Amino acid sequence: MQSLHLALFVGAALLFIGLLLGTLSTRVGVPSLLVFLVVGMLAGEDGIGGIQFQDFELGFLVSNLALAIILLDGGLRTRLSTFRAGLKPALTLATLGVLLTAMSVGAFATWLLGIDWRLGLLLGGIIGSTDAAAVFNVIKGAGLRLNERVESTLEIESGLNDPMAIFITVLLIDLLTLPDAKWGLETLVVLVQQFGLGALLGVALGAGLAELLLRVRSNEGLHALLLCTGGAAIFSLTNMVGGSGFLAVYLVGLIAGNRRAGTSDNVLRSMDSMAWLAQSGMFLLLGLLVTPTGLITSLVPGLLIALFLTFIARPVAVWMSLLPFAFSNREKTFIAWTGLRGAVPIVLAVFPLLAGVPENRLLFDITFVVVLTSLLLQGTSIGLMARRMRVALPPAASPLAAVALEGAEDQFLVQFRIQGGSRAEGKTMDQVASPGVQPVALVRGGVALNLADNPVLEANDLLTWLTSHAEQEQLGEWFLATTATLRRFYGDFTVRASARVSDVAMSYGLTDLSPALMGMTLEELFHQRHKGTPVVGDTIELGGIRLRVRSLERGQVHQVGIRLPKI
Repeated sequence: MQSLHLALFVGAALLFIGLLLGTLSTRVGVPSLLVFLVVGMLAGEDGIGGIQFQDFELGFLVSNLALAIILLDGGLRTRLSTFRAGLKPALTLATLGVLLTAMSVGAFATWLLGIDWRLGLLLGGIIGSTDAAAVFNVIKGAGLRLNERVESTLEIESGLNDPMAIFITVLLIDLLTLPDAKWGLETLVVLVQQFGLGALLGVALGAGLAELLLRVRSNEGLHALLLCTGGAAIFSLTNMVGGSGFLAVYLVGLIAGNRRAGTSDNVLRSMDSMAWLAQSGMFLLLGLLVTPTGLITSLVPGLLIALFLTFIARPVAVWMSLLPFAFSNREKTFIAWTGLRGAVPIVLAVFPLLAGVPENRLLFDITFVVVLTSLLLQGTSIGLMARRMRVALPPAASPLAAVALEGAEDQFLVQFRIQGGSRAEGKTMDQVASPGVQPVALVRGGVALNLADNPVLEANDLLTWLTSHAEQEQLGEWFLATTATLRRFYGDFTVRASARVSDVAMSYGLTDLSPALMGMTLEELFHQRHKGTPVVGDTIELGGIRLRVRSLERGQVHQVGIRLPKI
């Protein structure tokens, strides 16, 4: 019993320390995942803790379960409209991008380490995919609000690219351990099976699970537990029948998060806690598996491979994969930089250890160095890079509370506080409300006012509205203070996208515009320039002024900010 209590104490203490340091690390720009890894390493056999832990099978099991919960949480937070916008480029990155990255890194590693080409390509496959836990955690921890095209592509790519990485890893292990194994049609069938069964079971079972939970009507905490256990069961079942459990569980979250009224904020908060527990436990355990003194011999080649991956392999793969899509050079550069490596490569590096592949420890150590380098180099600079590449949006006004209405599809009660200097201050309720947004209550100084009197809104008023999820962000802009940052980003003037280019040209003295442009509306202009998929933050330079999409309504450009040239 004493040893059991000791093990429980050590595990709980490590989790507590890791979580505490993780919450503090985001304030100084260090990814919390890196903190968990370092805490695990310090507690290991070469660290101050001296814990002897080399159970790779347990680490593999725990990591897979944790990744399933993290992907489920990521799917829950992805809006279906966002998924549609980023699916095609993300799927291309998750297949062609991973393959190109694995091949280039494999060739470089084979030359650098002087190893068999199959071992080099195996290493390329292991570190070829981005990691959902790292991408979700770092973007959220940095407090970034990226434009929808970039954010959806990054998040969906990290949720979809595991089947290709697993396929390459397993195939190369078979070629190394089974000398008679050959490339053929069977390998392609395995890849199609991974994607096909993962997508089919994820959508079908995800819809069934979401419908069941909506009928059960459990409280938020139990709802989150049911989601986690149901998602983990679907993850395991999909893996057992030969599909991609990672893809399936991500789609389960996507379906459950968008079914009827979606998932309430309280459920998402509960899931957030479970995702934090999963990723902290996973990275602590992976840190314990590493022997820091054993990394010394792999440090230099690992750093060189990490730099080659970051500055050559990933950028080339991203630029080639995104050629058919409407991404600007700045967006491609940022997506290339945000190819974060995390738990998935380390978990894949356990495959060769369990299979007895030659040089398996070298592969594991180099993978660990690559992950550490990625989190330290890319993870700490993602905010700076987002601002330099101009893909970061100004902060949006988040509701104080949002509650989904039972029996009403996509209808929420949301509450906002009016900030001083916002667009709503000094306006009446009728001026803020729109056909899709209905006022429910107005509280001022603890007293509920009569909405029938159409009161003039003041700073610090609390307003409750009935609205859809898609209209929450646009509604929130009314209550956010118009800061210098907002004016620099969107401009000093805002017009409706239904305005014609000729009207803007007349108002601001634009000349030499073609008749074809003059006859367009601003909405038509943005759809033409951005191939039908503009997002908030997209810009167009027109006769010396800058037009920027400020808000969308049901996928269409609704408001456009105008910034005049500096004199």
